[in-house]
Amino acid sequence: MAQRRRGRGEGSIHERPDGRWCALLDLGIVNGKRKRKYIYGATRREVVEKLKAAQAAQATGANLAIERITVAQFLDRWIADVVSRRNKPRTVDGYKQIIKDHLKPHVGRHQLDKLRPEHVQAMLNTLAAEGRKYNTVRNVRATLRRALNQALRWQYVQRNVATLVDVPRYREDDDADDEGQPRGEFTIQPLDEEQARALLKAVEGHRLEALYRIALSLGLRRGEVLALRWTDINVDRATLRVTGLLQRLRGKLERGTTKTTSSARGIDLPPVLLAQLRTRRAAQEREKQEVGEAWQEHGLVFTTRLGTPIEPRNLIRHFKQVLKKAGLPETIRFHDLRHSCATLLIAQGVHPRVVMEILRHSQISTTMNTYAHVLPRLQRDATTKIEELIGGEATQGEGDGEATQSEAPGATEGGAEGDTGADAEANCEAPEDAEEGGDAGNGANGQPGDAADGRGTAS
Repeated sequence: MAQRRRGRGEGSIHERPDGRWCALLDLGIVNGKRKRKYIYGATRREVVEKLKAAQAAQATGANLAIERITVAQFLDRWIADVVSRRNKPRTVDGYKQIIKDHLKPHVGRHQLDKLRPEHVQAMLNTLAAEGRKYNTVRNVRATLRRALNQALRWQYVQRNVATLVDVPRYREDDDADDEGQPRGEFTIQPLDEEQARALLKAVEGHRLEALYRIALSLGLRRGEVLALRWTDINVDRATLRVTGLLQRLRGKLERGTTKTTSSARGIDLPPVLLAQLRTRRAAQEREKQEVGEAWQEHGLVFTTRLGTPIEPRNLIRHFKQVLKKAGLPETIRFHDLRHSCATLLIAQGVHPRVVMEILRHSQISTTMNTYAHVLPRLQRDATTKIEELIGGEATQGEGDGEATQSEAPGATEGGAEGDTGADAEANCEAPEDAEEGGDAGNGANGQPGDAADGRGTAS
């Protein structure tokens, strides 16, 4: 039988003794030596298709001479060369934890250029079957997607397979729950007007009353309010600047930079908050005199009774006690005070651009995407106005001046009260924004500001 003639551009294709087919692709001179790429397949047709794909990639400038590397090896290189140089330590630690706990055990052994979508999908399905929370599975996929985007730029791979898979649904009916969130994802709980008043009533007269008022009125994050310094407050101009955040990193309580550069913008202080801060300053001076030489000066607005920074976990403990005293659900998180600030402002008709400035979002799209929902009472008001516009006035009761049917029972003059709703604030960038994380140094009775041993001192 005559031997089949080699097709144009097929290069050197031959059958191996073990029955597999092999092709050679000349990659040119690399580091002074001629480099060739071996392509294998079960049939001649398969090898021809792989060879043509490789030749097409080579023609577009793809680096086919890259060294063989596993997913685990690349992830280590990505952390060292990219993540560690561009992110804060807490973010780096988050990525490292995800890589160690999930990515390396499931896909780390695969050759990077041979990682396929089914490998990634199998990993996500396994994590979901093991009972991992939805946010965890989502963050695993997000971390791999970011890493493979870098691999794509470095020409280690020709496509990002993490973009071709989906996070498994978490309900048996393969649908989201009534709130539009898959099971396992937390639900934020912003306070309505009545709940906000109850919370402030519960901390009235407490040495940390101003802290809760600032968190609720200005939307400061937990770490930001704990890192607030007297030098950040301009009493004459009635402004406040957020210049850092306090968090526990790798066992040490440290002051770090703000989450975004926009966080350092100045915020106008209303008279009530300004008066609260003056009261707090006077109370702090009395505390200094009481403890004398035991006082440790850090320049912070909110401290323990010895002047040391308040442990973030101790603040959470106190916050839970405040919720109980106020008769509020203990599932409310401290970060929900920030969401409460936004939703209450929106309920009062404040423009989203102004809300963005107060929350210090870098882009208005963040504000709009996070708080795109309509509060229940505002929704009712909006639909009522539409009805009045297109349907005319409702018929009043004869001769006795009864209220029109369009008026909502119990509505009060001056705005909406009661129900609110919210979507979770993004992100996930997930590794950085864990609300309840960190190690704790206990104060007396579990309350912040009462640590008699000064364990909250920043290193």
